[in-house]
Amino acid sequence: MKNILRLTALTLGLVASGLAAAETYVVDRYQDDSNKGSLRWAIEQSNANKAQENEILIQAVGKAPYFIKVDQPLPPIQSSVKIIGTQWEKTGEYIAIDGSNYIKGEGAKACPGANPEQYGTNVRTTTLPGLVLQDVNGVTLKGLDIHRFCIGVLVNRSSNNLIQNNRISNNYGGSGVMLTGDDGKGNPTSTTTNNNKVLNNIFVDNGDGLELTRGAAFNLVANNLFTSTKANPEPSQGIEILWGNDNAVVGNKFENYSDGLQINWGKRNYIAYNELTNNSLGFNLTGDGNIFDSNKVHGNRIGIAIRSEKDANARTTLTKNQVWNNVKDIKRCEAGGSCVPNQRLGAIVFGVPALEHAEFVGSRGGGVIIDPKNLQKTCTQANEKDCNAVPNQAIKAPQLSVNKGQIVVSVQGNPQQRYQVEFFGNSDAKSQEAEFYLGSVVILTDANGVAKTTWKAPINVGSLTANITDRHGASSELSSAVQIK
Repeated sequence: MKNILRLTALTLGLVASGLAAAETYVVDRYQDDSNKGSLRWAIEQSNANKAQENEILIQAVGKAPYFIKVDQPLPPIQSSVKIIGTQWEKTGEYIAIDGSNYIKGEGAKACPGANPEQYGTNVRTTTLPGLVLQDVNGVTLKGLDIHRFCIGVLVNRSSNNLIQNNRISNNYGGSGVMLTGDDGKGNPTSTTTNNNKVLNNIFVDNGDGLELTRGAAFNLVANNLFTSTKANPEPSQGIEILWGNDNAVVGNKFENYSDGLQINWGKRNYIAYNELTNNSLGFNLTGDGNIFDSNKVHGNRIGIAIRSEKDANARTTLTKNQVWNNVKDIKRCEAGGSCVPNQRLGAIVFGVPALEHAEFVGSRGGGVIIDPKNLQKTCTQANEKDCNAVPNQAIKAPQLSVNKGQIVVSVQGNPQQRYQVEFFGNSDAKSQEAEFYLGSVVILTDANGVAKTTWKAPINVGSLTANITDRHGASSELSSAVQIK
């Protein structure tokens, strides 16, 4: 009896203090109204109850496929809640939340940007999203197909959210999932969009699969599939990072985009153990302090493209990446990619032009017009002015030769500096790429910036290449290949 009285007193105390108990709301009607059992009703009820860990359980109604078609924008999610499509754990089937009833127009043109004269991918936008997490923390989304909005899931100034085991598809405007610190005026906020996790999802035929923009930091994107098909009107990026810092992108696959992953001036992002194939550019990069570790990059037009930028001291670190079978005829250039005639191709290429460069060929975004005087270019000659320096401080690849089964490595760098040399082997003796990682050595330059060393090469490789990384983390292109035998 005393325990019951205590519990009653605790409950009354919570109610008196304004803290309600967590609730579970069941969605078992697919009509888009505010009556009990609809998704709109469930979100409205959860928003009214500010308790932690509410649940919205969306049941499978009728026969597959399961579609909730919304007739107008859903209310933003304003409470910590788990929204779960319950069928996924039973059969692997998703319950779709579909925006096609009110997203009208032709493909990406149906999705205007913040500037109404612009549209589609690669324009600043938070327009016409499906599920909106704005200024809210602790939301979980599972078992859903977020389908045919301009942005599938908008995570704006929100942290500690989980997006897992979903299918994000056919969102043709901004992206499938957008994590952004946008303050509403296009400015970044650096501490508002942190520690979100996007795990084990399938992204299909979105303009950009996912974006980390305008201050999004310390987020984890892992073990997702990002893919595009011929039905996608703007196959831009699997992931775009724009002014996003300190994020981890690990164990994902990117295929059939203009760029598998594009970084625009983000810093200290860690990109590791991803696979990128059949993209025009595997990686398309600017930014400082970003690390690319142990990725598999194959079957693209260019494996890794490092662009020039206004920050001449920016550096990109490449380590232990496997890069092979690139130089494919993939001229896909929606807000990225490589369509420049006579573009130098290869595994790692410096100075590839992109949207901000005058030499870029392709779409810069629907309705986007850039004044030619604001376009950048890369310096091609010594003492050239009004141009960006060659990326990574024009660090030179090492020179390799073979002497009695030993690889002789020659480096021309800065005086009295430490460099790490990484070696890569190729099955094909004619290959100039980096099919598998073999090992590394540290080399020290003399007062003239010269260093030499030898390295015992394995005998079971067709050809061998190397690159170097300086003490600041700037990596070179690959050396010319040598044959061991």
